[in-house]
Amino acid sequence: MEKRPRAPRIDCALDAAMTIIEGRWKATILCKLHMKGALRFNQLMKELEVISPKILTKQLREMEEDLLIVRTVKADAPAYAEYSISEKGKSLLPALRMLAEWGIENALKYNVHFDEGTILPDTDPQAS
Repeated sequence: MEKRPRAPRIDCALDAAMTIIEGRWKATILCKLHMKGALRFNQLMKELEVISPKILTKQLREMEEDLLIVRTVKADAPAYAEYSISEKGKSLLPALRMLAEWGIENALKYNVHFDEGTILPDTDPQAS
């Protein structure tokens, strides 16, 4: 499998930002580390449930390379690594919060429900 280049286009600041946070799990990992504090690899696996170890490793390495998280190796017996959100990662939280709010307002309200054999879009709870 050929590795996809991660370099952003140089003419678009939004593309540069999206290149750093692209990846199915990166925003979720940042949120988990922000809410729970430093976590070990296996703790992150439990938090994310459906992610494979290979994908989690890939996402963590990219995030460490982009300085969004910090990997700290603890020399206890046995040695282990802990992941925490960096200051640069924390600086992304307001943007992620705004994206989450946008998702609630614009994406989640169009979920589909199955009710007695019919498919209906969610109704806007504020319209009631």
